[in-house]
Amino acid sequence: MLRPLLILLCLLMATQAPAAERSGGGGPAASSPTDVYFGEALYHAYQGEWFEAVVRLDTELGQHRRLDEPVLDPLYPYVGQAEFNVGDFELGYRMHLRAGRSIKAVIDGKVDEPQRNAAIYRLARLYFRKDQPQEALKALERISGKLPGTLSVDVEFLRAQLLMALGRFEEASVVLKEIRDEKGVEGFAGYNLGVSLMQQGKVQDGRAYLERTGQMPGTAAEITAIRDKANLVLGYRLLDDNAADQAKLALDRVRLSGPFSNRALLGSGWADANQGSFERALVPWSILAGREVTDPAVQEAMLALPFAYGKLKAYGKAALLYGSALESFGKEIEKLSGSIASVKEGRLLKALEQEELKQDAEWVVKLRNLPKAPETYYLMDLMASHDFQEALKNYLDLRDLAQKLATWEGDLNAFEEMIGLRRAYYEPLLPGVDASFKELDSQIRLRSEQRDRIGKRLHAMLTSPRPEHLATAEERLAKEELARLEKSITAGAPGEEEIARRIARLKGVIAWNIATGYHQRLTDTFDDLDRLNEEMRRMKEEYDSFVRTRQAATQSYQGYDEAIRARRAEIAAAREKVAALMPRQGKVLEAMAVDELSKRRTRLEGFQVTARFAIADSYDRANKAQAQKKVGE
Repeated sequence: MLRPLLILLCLLMATQAPAAERSGGGGPAASSPTDVYFGEALYHAYQGEWFEAVVRLDTELGQHRRLDEPVLDPLYPYVGQAEFNVGDFELGYRMHLRAGRSIKAVIDGKVDEPQRNAAIYRLARLYFRKDQPQEALKALERISGKLPGTLSVDVEFLRAQLLMALGRFEEASVVLKEIRDEKGVEGFAGYNLGVSLMQQGKVQDGRAYLERTGQMPGTAAEITAIRDKANLVLGYRLLDDNAADQAKLALDRVRLSGPFSNRALLGSGWADANQGSFERALVPWSILAGREVTDPAVQEAMLALPFAYGKLKAYGKAALLYGSALESFGKEIEKLSGSIASVKEGRLLKALEQEELKQDAEWVVKLRNLPKAPETYYLMDLMASHDFQEALKNYLDLRDLAQKLATWEGDLNAFEEMIGLRRAYYEPLLPGVDASFKELDSQIRLRSEQRDRIGKRLHAMLTSPRPEHLATAEERLAKEELARLEKSITAGAPGEEEIARRIARLKGVIAWNIATGYHQRLTDTFDDLDRLNEEMRRMKEEYDSFVRTRQAATQSYQGYDEAIRARRAEIAAAREKVAALMPRQGKVLEAMAVDELSKRRTRLEGFQVTARFAIADSYDRANKAQAQKKVGE
């Protein structure tokens, strides 16, 4: 019952295409596909299950290409869309090489202009993701004519991103100015325009656009995020230009609960400190110092806060805070050392493989809260690295693929068992069925010969009447009996003439009846021929039904052995390859984690040295201040 409901749901969902994401490509799209397997692939794609979507749609397309009459396939009206989607799904699953080939096939095939342009856009995004901006820009130059929906804005925004990646900031600025007020990209375009202008040395113009982006209205998640980022970049750029008062205004606009809040609080404190307002700097630094100690900005604030107290000549308070920071750094260094040792022992990979965590959208954050799991404590920060994310995704995909391959191998065993049961059921029945079929075949042959012979005679009689051919069986028997009696008359016997006269009369009656009823008899015979044809059609339907049934029965267990052996060999080869790749990918993941954690530890060790010197200096200053106070008294 569940499968029909899922198929119905995916067909309903397919009637509405999701909006294209600004960060890279759109989702699957199709208009009410009647092919249920295409609909099922779309259903999986809408759930983000790219592997299942690729497998189902790729299989459906492969079967469609092998059909003798593809126009009869329910997929036929949607083949172009399916070819486009399979490349899109492969792109979602990070199969960039195959996705590129699929999308190129759509571009070079016979498709509508909007669909072709959409495919070129996807191909350009693919090149952009693969860090090939020059190839991506060449692809965009192939776009001409109509674009589906609002894709024209996305194309221009991508063009601007590519130009910036190539260092052609002046050209990028021209494109971004044209689309900076377009709905959906206004914030992103404004931010990139500000950065682009600054890269050209047009600092004031760049600041103006960042300022405008940093104050744009809206409560959507993407708007608030780009607004915070613009204010953060603007604030730190102003700090570098010694414009601390303006930097303070920009940094204070960043939300306290956003992803950029820690860096903004740190910068806001330094903006106050650069103006000599150390009391004001205490406010953002105090807030920041109380947050999660694993964040680099928080760790820096733990040193900045006592630095401000020192500037305010509260040396005792500064010494205590430096001591607290030193203690926290020591604990974090111990945690990092434990994390490094734990990662090297392989516990990180085991923690990442916990299925129950994957059921929650925030499973990465929750990893750090696992008891006695130091290998995951800094994972959330590591996940900010694109390379680490890709390595992690590849490892988890390999793990999932290993599980799927094992499941498929078990499915093949089930298929073989099912085929064996079918063979054991059908083969004993076939001899009796074949005997009945031979009898039916003989009847069809006999009736066919009779029909052809009668039909040939009847059509000949339409132009050359032959009444004697329409005599009934009783009339033929009577004529034969009269002929026999006529031969048996003995010449010169008494009553010979009377008997001959009567025989002639009876023969005349029979001939009269045949001649006068010829037309009716001819009509009745054609009706009988129609009934015979109808009987022949019934027998032919029974014959065809038998052939189909027998073929279906035999094909349900014959011809699968070779295919199963081939699939089993492919699965075995794939499992062997996955088994070799998983440890290697796991080592890459562990090496990246160890390298990142080692850098964090080295940084904290440097902070420890700074804190020790600062403690000593604070105590010296406190003692001097105390001595001067006593001297003054």
